[in-house]
Amino acid sequence: MNYRQLTEQEIQVLENNVCWAEDWSRVLVDKDFRPYNFHRVMFYGDIRLGSFEKSVEVSKGFVKHSGINDATLRNVSVGNDCLIEKVSGFINNYTIGDNCYIANVSTIETTEGANYGAGSLISVLNEMGDGNITLFRELNSQLAAFMVKYSRDKVLTRRLHQLIDDEVRVSTPERGIIGNNVKIINTKEIANTVVKGDCEINGAARLSECTILSSEDASVYIGTGVICENSIICDGCSINNSVKMQDCFVGEACQITNGFTAEASLFFANSFMANGEACAAFCGPFSASHHKSSLLIGGQFSFYNAGSNTNFSNHAYKMGPMHYGTLERGTKTASGSYVLMPATIGAFSVCFGKLMHHPNTQCLPFSYLIAYGETMYLSPGRNITTVGLYRDIKKWPKRDKRSKQSKKSIINFDWLSPFTVGEILQGIKILKALRAASGDNVTTYNFHEYVINASSLQKGLKYYDIALRIYMGAVLKRAQKEGMLSRPVSTIGKGQWNDLSGLLLPESEEQRLINDIKDGSIENISQVLDRFEKIDNHYNDYRWAWSYQLILDYYHLTELDDTACERIHKDYVKARRAWIAEIRKDAEKEFAMGDVEQEVFDDFISKLDHEVDYEN
Repeated sequence: MNYRQLTEQEIQVLENNVCWAEDWSRVLVDKDFRPYNFHRVMFYGDIRLGSFEKSVEVSKGFVKHSGINDATLRNVSVGNDCLIEKVSGFINNYTIGDNCYIANVSTIETTEGANYGAGSLISVLNEMGDGNITLFRELNSQLAAFMVKYSRDKVLTRRLHQLIDDEVRVSTPERGIIGNNVKIINTKEIANTVVKGDCEINGAARLSECTILSSEDASVYIGTGVICENSIICDGCSINNSVKMQDCFVGEACQITNGFTAEASLFFANSFMANGEACAAFCGPFSASHHKSSLLIGGQFSFYNAGSNTNFSNHAYKMGPMHYGTLERGTKTASGSYVLMPATIGAFSVCFGKLMHHPNTQCLPFSYLIAYGETMYLSPGRNITTVGLYRDIKKWPKRDKRSKQSKKSIINFDWLSPFTVGEILQGIKILKALRAASGDNVTTYNFHEYVINASSLQKGLKYYDIALRIYMGAVLKRAQKEGMLSRPVSTIGKGQWNDLSGLLLPESEEQRLINDIKDGSIENISQVLDRFEKIDNHYNDYRWAWSYQLILDYYHLTELDDTACERIHKDYVKARRAWIAEIRKDAEKEFAMGDVEQEVFDDFISKLDHEVDYEN
């Protein structure tokens, strides 16, 4: 914008409207500036003013002419067609964009040394531990999970912190910024905060050292009574109703409301938090907490609904509209163990890694763990054939509320993948080993401190085999459509797979990234984030490399030909129909209990009937 000095006539008009300047020569204005819509304004320091020609909608159907009334400004730049009024304190050291409405606020200022919430080191999973996550605006769930996972690798950690610090240093503005089309009303204090465009702040109590990454297609709303300090809030979020937050990162399309308090915690894509509390919590995509008595502390969660006390909120409720899902791939505690909840382990819910009380043993995926008295019964694979799993598979992609332009965190919605199927293969080995050790003529099997009924073991093997055949058939069908049925040309994808909070990737690629960061091949943090994107873009290729050998081994083949493909497809169809039949039985059982209305039941059964449409 090209600025000019005020004319003597313009200064006279301003002074007649009870405006005052410490030095009128330091007040520069747009070439189209007109002074008539300024009343009772005090200017200190360097002031830059745009043109004020249009009206501003202050409430639906209520417009007022742009201008500045009843305000004190010091070292402030104001864009075109803004309305600023009723500032009881002052606005100091800020750049304000176009078409903004700021009214009934106390103070908005930038002080020396402001970092806008970026560059702070916080500790998640261990509230008393050394910092393991550096907050900055491009943080996503993959990088956060990566930093937590390898926090004990001092060389890697030091290098990552250096790359992030470099990014923070070059991206930190000299003073606070309020973007275009921002509305800030009835708010007490905003200090050292960057507010990107199309954000609304209405009734907040205090925002200090924050960055709010709002955008036109994913606006942010900060509401009544919110106190937010040293935090970063991403596109599409809503923070409302007396939330108190300190040292946090809130990812895309999250909702935090109703008095929720959070400290040193991370919330990623589509998480919902209300009433409760979080401390040192890593809340991956689709984490939810609704209850006042819920405390998320020192844990790592994903696709998770925290219940009230021991009632893990409708985790076993399946068919009705209130089922929010359970665990994705386990709930990680501060000690690194994975816990099976005393209810269904739900969709996307492979309890992988380690059992509670047994930090060195693997557990069985998609399982129920139920207590009768002091005896814990394990039902392997039971959740593969439940209504809850089926609904979760369908619903999670639909609940992704992020805009296409604001998807920092990567979310792979495949419920069967090299990661989960790898755990199924381990589960099969465990069950077969138990059966071989104790024989077929026993009523129960002991797995550490847990009891598996003989019938449950047999059903577990059956369910796992159904899942295997569904997976192999689906992957083969995809490979046929993409014309890549031949033997994989690359070995990338073979071996173990991992989950980085939504990104499913071969362990070999994760290790390659570690090496590239350590040896300096990666020069900035953007290249780390780009690597995650590249890995996700090659997911189908890597999955084929892993699945090809699985298919050969399962069917005792040396290569895939038309005959083998036809056999695999028939097994796939048969397995899918068996799977749907088991889910139908589960739905009928629930309906018979009287907990589900006829209309809901009929609608669900209709969806199952249409599953045959996806067989080819």
